[in-house]
Amino acid sequence: MYERMKLIRAFEEAVVQLYTGGEVRGSFHPSIGQEATAVGGCFALAPEDYMTCTYRGHNACIAKGIDVNAAMAEMLGKRTGVSKGKGGSMHWTDPSIGLLGENAIVGAGVPIAAGAALTAQLDNSGRVALTYFGDGAINQGMFLETLNIAQLWKLPLILVCENNLYAEMTPLADSNPHRSIAERACGFAMRAVTVDGNDVLAMYDAVAEARERALAGEGPTFIEALTYRHLGHMIGDPETYRTKEEVAEWKKRDPILRLREHLAGQHAVSDDEFAAIDARVTQRIADAVAFAKQSPAPAPEEVWDDVWAQELTIDD
Repeated sequence: MYERMKLIRAFEEAVVQLYTGGEVRGSFHPSIGQEATAVGGCFALAPEDYMTCTYRGHNACIAKGIDVNAAMAEMLGKRTGVSKGKGGSMHWTDPSIGLLGENAIVGAGVPIAAGAALTAQLDNSGRVALTYFGDGAINQGMFLETLNIAQLWKLPLILVCENNLYAEMTPLADSNPHRSIAERACGFAMRAVTVDGNDVLAMYDAVAEARERALAGEGPTFIEALTYRHLGHMIGDPETYRTKEEVAEWKKRDPILRLREHLAGQHAVSDDEFAAIDARVTQRIADAVAFAKQSPAPAPEEVWDDVWAQELTIDD
């Protein structure tokens, strides 16, 4: 868990440098500070379980096992990327690891995950579906409709809200009348829990329990994971909606530092072992950047590849 969180952090820090250097196009929404929600949740899943996430989903994709070389290549728009250089930061996809995709539409991954959960239920495959979404998604109509039908049909669905207190730049209190987001799920008679999203072990336990309930036919679970992004909504965000003092206070709860302190306190990992982990992560990211830069860009005519169309003939 520690190494995977370090890998996520190092990946995104490298992308920040590439972005500011003009090598990454479009928008980039870092999840730095939210590594524990992803790693704790994905480590509690089986490899074949389904997952969807948001455009701030690099943490979840890497936690689920996406190839970091292909992920970095996608950031640079290269043919070797996870979406062949056509998806960019917000559209990583890899069905081989159960990743049904990031989604740039707020809340759109929730009904997609419910569809995957329905498939698992009908096929009796022993799979579950987990969907990550932000606090800004909870007022979307499709989100509320999905909660309703998921509870009615007892779908094997795990809903994880990464509550980082802001929907883009809007404070949660300005858009949600409830004291907690978890209360929203109670309106559908759905089991709901609130956990410390910066505690990777607490996240693991919550998702593991939700998965057991889902496979036992007890239906979906809503998990509100309290966390915080260290950087702005996107690179270039002036962050006028929050104070430097608030950011500094949350950085004291850094999920990576917390796990390191826990492991060191339990004498489970030595300083030399931590150093070896850090060295492996640094090398993996350096290799990923080199791979991405050396990879070819897609040819212009490849824009038509992987596009599905059906020709219709209308008889007089």
